[in-house]
Amino acid sequence: MKKTSMLFAFVAIFFLLTSTVYAEKTLRISLQLPIKHHLGQNLLNFQKEVEKESNGSLKIEIYPSAQLYKDKEVPQAVASGSIEMGVASLTRFAGTIPAVDIFYVPFMFDSPEKVVKATAPGSTIRKALDEAILGTGTRVLWWQAYGSAILLTKKDIIKTPADMKGKKVRVFGKTLGDTVKAVGGAPTMMSGSKQFLAYQRGTVDAGMTGITAVKSRKLFEVMDYMTLTYNADIEFIVIISEKVWQGLSDKERSIISKAGLRVEKELREKMGKIEQETLAWSRDKIKVVDLTDAERNEWREATKSVVNSYMERAGELGKKLVAEANKL
Repeated sequence: MKKTSMLFAFVAIFFLLTSTVYAEKTLRISLQLPIKHHLGQNLLNFQKEVEKESNGSLKIEIYPSAQLYKDKEVPQAVASGSIEMGVASLTRFAGTIPAVDIFYVPFMFDSPEKVVKATAPGSTIRKALDEAILGTGTRVLWWQAYGSAILLTKKDIIKTPADMKGKKVRVFGKTLGDTVKAVGGAPTMMSGSKQFLAYQRGTVDAGMTGITAVKSRKLFEVMDYMTLTYNADIEFIVIISEKVWQGLSDKERSIISKAGLRVEKELREKMGKIEQETLAWSRDKIKVVDLTDAERNEWREATKSVVNSYMERAGELGKKLVAEANKL
């Protein structure tokens, strides 16, 4: 009798342990940036909250620096279920949803206040884009503020649109390419992880990127000047496979959604400080070129035509978003 009781106890413990193991769900996230970048830190905060609130039943694994997928590969990888989650530049959906490039229309969102309103959960612009992206088989969990677009050059200082003539420029979106063309340059589409080598080898003369990338990707080692054009707002999104999402319980979805929106708000609120701190740090490593109001107005005038090409490419949704942006 005693042996029988012990056997039952052993079996009960075995099933308890194995059921706990099988109850665990692992969500992998692909990130093209280093984990020390503020987008990586944002994911770490998400990971910590989700694992804590789920009592460990949800495990988050982060794969930074494009270990698994390059930025341009993430949307398809997530949609197909090859990986559960991923971080991608918003413009990576431009092939199927051209309207996502609204944030790259030059000077469309020319103040931090406008950016905050446009990207706020529930805003007309945000809702329209999130819904369109859902149609690709991926669900947007939260947006990650990346910062303002700037220009890097190696030999020549760029201050006015005229300085761009004939320059081969790295871009990361069709609309940014139109901006370069509007001022006489030649755009070259290139993922963020390839920037360093391209600048080092002189494959391009200049490059558009975000301020924080100058530090996190060590671009100051291969470029001499950083021009603060602030011509566009760069947004990244964290997406999850819709198939994976539908396979989660209501409680799991609630934990993930709550954590995502919390870390989004946290990052958005401190983005200005992050940029200013990075900019101050960069001034000792690279020559920072500030523009006068007159010079920035030259850029505005020279790139006005880009909004028309954007609306033509983005159709009715693009026109709707431009109208909403103009109300801000």
